[in-house]
Amino acid sequence: MREVSDDVPGTVRYEVADGVATITIDRPERRNALTWSIVGELRGAVDRARSDDGVRVVVLTGAGDRAFCAGADLDGMAGTATAELHRARGQLAGLFTDLWSLGRPTIAKVRGFCLAGGMGVALSCDLVVASDDATFGTPEIDVGLWPYMITVPLCRSMPPKRALELMMTGRRIDAAEAERIGFVNRVVAAGELDAAVADLAAVLASKSRSVMELGRDSFYATWDAAAADALGVLHPTLGLATGLEDAAEGLAAFRERRPPRWTDR
Repeated sequence: MREVSDDVPGTVRYEVADGVATITIDRPERRNALTWSIVGELRGAVDRARSDDGVRVVVLTGAGDRAFCAGADLDGMAGTATAELHRARGQLAGLFTDLWSLGRPTIAKVRGFCLAGGMGVALSCDLVVASDDATFGTPEIDVGLWPYMITVPLCRSMPPKRALELMMTGRRIDAAEAERIGFVNRVVAAGELDAAVADLAAVLASKSRSVMELGRDSFYATWDAAAADALGVLHPTLGLATGLEDAAEGLAAFRERRPPRWTDR
């Protein structure tokens, strides 16, 4: 069953089918370029997924076959420095945080251009699946800017010196190189992209939601932590996780050689 929601207005579409929420930047005539209002709409869509107990996986994508997101709409995001503009720029950081703290697996489905802020949005998802005609890059340097806000998702997704090279040169890379660097999980032919993402989403949706949420949250909580601090988080989380009903069910199913029956508790 598919639900199409009008609760998220404007240029972001929100659809739910089989436990998978698909959030689409729907501005193909502008290569799905971001404006401050679109970033706000994306945050609203992510919040809707968070509050929907029926959503087990979130897929983020762009409309059409030319771009996932070509970055900022420089006309729509320009302006004289003001307190209001400063707050608006914080929306992008808020979106990254929203995705990391969502509690559900997230997949960026990338076709065509994935540049600048769009690349930051894609790399803030847990996994990135790209078509073989995808192009990634941070070209801000070529227009006298710097990709400040996306530094964190870039450096969390590849070796920092690789990220720095891309930011300093503005060089664009294809999907094959992106996979070699390590920030793309899988590259498929353009005609296979929808099916590949659907298959991956179905696998993730089939897991225990409670186990997935605790595990995913612990990953993000310890990503940048020192070893001792990370272990201080992971040890008590392990104790909590082993008390879950689904942990007991998983072990019972393993012993009885049958598929587990998750209750998400």
